[in-house]
This record gives sequence, C-alpha cells and structure tokens, in this order.
Amino acid sequence: MDFALTDDQERMRDGIARLVEREIRPVLAANPRDRALPKAEMVKLFERIAEYGLLCPRLPEEAGGPGISMLDYGIMFEQIPPTVSMSMLSQDSCITRLNAECTEEQKARFLPDLVAGHKLACTGSTEPDTGSDPRGIKTRLTRKGDKAVLNGRKMWITNVSACDLILVTCIDEGRSKDGRPVIIKVVVERDKSPFEAREIDAIGLNQGYLGEAVFDNCEVPAENIVEADSGTRVLNRSWYVNRCMVGLQAVHLAERAYLAALDYGRVRKQFGKPIAAHQLVQKNFSDMVTAITASRMLCYRALWMMDAGEEAGGASAMAKRFAQMNCTEAVWQAMNVLGAMGLSREAGLEEMYRDIRMLPIPDGTNEILALIHGREITGFEAFRGAAGG
Repeated sequence: MDFALTDDQERMRDGIARLVEREIRPVLAANPRDRALPKAEMVKLFERIAEYGLLCPRLPEEAGGPGISMLDYGIMFEQIPPTVSMSMLSQDSCITRLNAECTEEQKARFLPDLVAGHKLACTGSTEPDTGSDPRGIKTRLTRKGDKAVLNGRKMWITNVSACDLILVTCIDEGRSKDGRPVIIKVVVERDKSPFEAREIDAIGLNQGYLGEAVFDNCEVPAENIVEADSGTRVLNRSWYVNRCMVGLQAVHLAERAYLAALDYGRVRKQFGKPIAAHQLVQKNFSDMVTAITASRMLCYRALWMMDAGEEAGGASAMAKRFAQMNCTEAVWQAMNVLGAMGLSREAGLEEMYRDIRMLPIPDGTNEILALIHGREITGFEAFRGAAGG
C-alpha cells in the first residue's frame, strides 16, 4: 500500500497548477464574478486544457484520448477551479457517451472539435419532473423521414447556454418494448437545429454555465439519432467517475479556504498573539486538514478501484457524499477563522462557500448516494423495494 504520488503524477499535478495560475485564474479575475464567462473566453481555456487531454480523459487512445488513468485524471482535475472544471466535466461526459454509442460516421462528425475544445458540449437528461429516475422523462422525438422533431424541456444542464452541441435523452415516439416507451438519444447541433436556452441564476459557480433548454418542434436531421444504446452500463460508469470529480471539486475549494485562513491566522493578532496560536483556532485547522485529507483519499481510492477494474458504485457514492459534506464544513470553519472578514467579498471565502453549496446536487444528491451505498452494503434495493442481485 503506497500513498505517495509517482514522479509522473507530481509533474502532471504541478503542470496543471501552473496552467491554472498563469492562464485560468487571470481570466476569472478579469471577468465579473457574478456572471457567466463570455463563451470566447471559455473556448480559449478549453483549447489550452485540451492540450493536456483533460476534455476527453475517458476516450481510448485509439480514439484520440490521452491514455491516462482515472486516478491521474483526478489528480490533475483537482487543481482546476470548479467554475471551469464543472464545464470540463460536462464536456468529458458528453464525449464519453458519444464515443460509446455513436456510429463511426457520427463520431467523425461530432468528436474532433469537442476533443480539441473548439466547441462546447453537454448532455440533457434531467427534466422539471424527472431527476434521479430517468424512466420518467417526457421529452419526445417524432421521426419524419429524413428528419425528426424534438419536443420537451431539459433543466440543470451545465454548458447548455453556451453549447454548440447537446446530447438529449428522449422518448422515441411510436416505439415501445415490452409495453414500455423506448428511450433514445439524439444529438442536437445548435447551428443546424436552433433551440431556446436560458441561464438559471444559482447560489454559486456563477462564472460557469447552468441552464435549461426548451425544444419546441425542434427539427433535427435523422442522421443525428443515436440508435445504439449501451444504456445503464455506460451511464453508471460515467456517474462513478463524475462523483469522484465533484468530490475533488469540494476538496479544491476547501484547500483554498484553509490556506487563506492559515495565512490570516498567522498574522491576525488578538490577546497579544496570532490567533493561530489559540487552542480552538488550532482545532479548527486540524478539523479542516482532516476533512480535506480524508475526502481526497476517498476520491482517489474510488478512482483507483475503477482503474483496477473493481466495482466502484458504492465507493464513488461514498466519496462524493463525504467530500461534499465535510469540505463544506471546512470552508465554513475557514470563514469563522477570518471572523467578520470571512463574510466580506474582499476575502473571497464567501464565494467559495456559495460555490461548494452547488456540489450536493450534480450526479446524485446526498440522499440518493446514501441509498446507492446502502444497496451495495445490504444487497437490498431501497428505491423500489426489491432485493439486490
């Protein structure tokens, strides 16, 4: 059992950290903190990030992927500010699903610009009435010769307001299997099939993109329908990785908040000495470091399990839930160390706290994740009352 990073992993981590300080943070600082980045700015960042293979880390090497492990991906991903890395994760997830389910002709059309970061992508699954149970979707695709017509509404989509392409999960109208509707996917290219996209105002990650899409008789070329369906298997494995990455976003924010609090605690004096010398403040620092370290290790372990070919559903659910809850508390403790300054926009911790509050929802709420982990522990399916396999 070796907890040390390899020399290559350290080089990858440090290379991304330098990229963040030189090219990503200056862009974030130069734009309003309460509004989404201009699309042109995000595309520039994506094109640089693509040089490291981080827009398509799950793509096989023979398909143009970087040939890195999921653990290596997580080590580098952790360094990137979540307002950018959340958009990266949306791009990566879309690329992964397109590669798994599209024909070779479709891959040749869609993937190159996404892998290179020239275009932005996302997936549309969640609807106003449907989240964790995808069988409740209502968006419908009606085939009409060489075209198809899409009607419905998707919500809580990262990248949708700026995307060039969205992979939409929908009902294939007129088809059924065993008496149930057939769920299918279709690629909607915005320049060929315009649709309405709206930004959703949210508590945090305000420089990223979060929105909804409305498809009102949206005509899509029939050649964009994704006929193959690897279904639950691809979706589940995608979620496993995503959950670890969201957990590492929490680690990123908690680490930044902790370091800001530590710097402040060493210089701010009360009762004749730095506040970092007081017992309860030192306990706060100990709690923060414990939360950050444990969260990082749980996420790394789940990613290592995936690389080793082990089942990681429960491990990834546990990692994300633990990291999000405990790192949120760590950011809150860092704000408390700064006292009144912790509430100020100048210090920046209030922004980190708002950002980290965005993380419980993507790729499974804490409650759903607890049930996923519980199913693995007990062998019983809590969602529908059935015994596990």
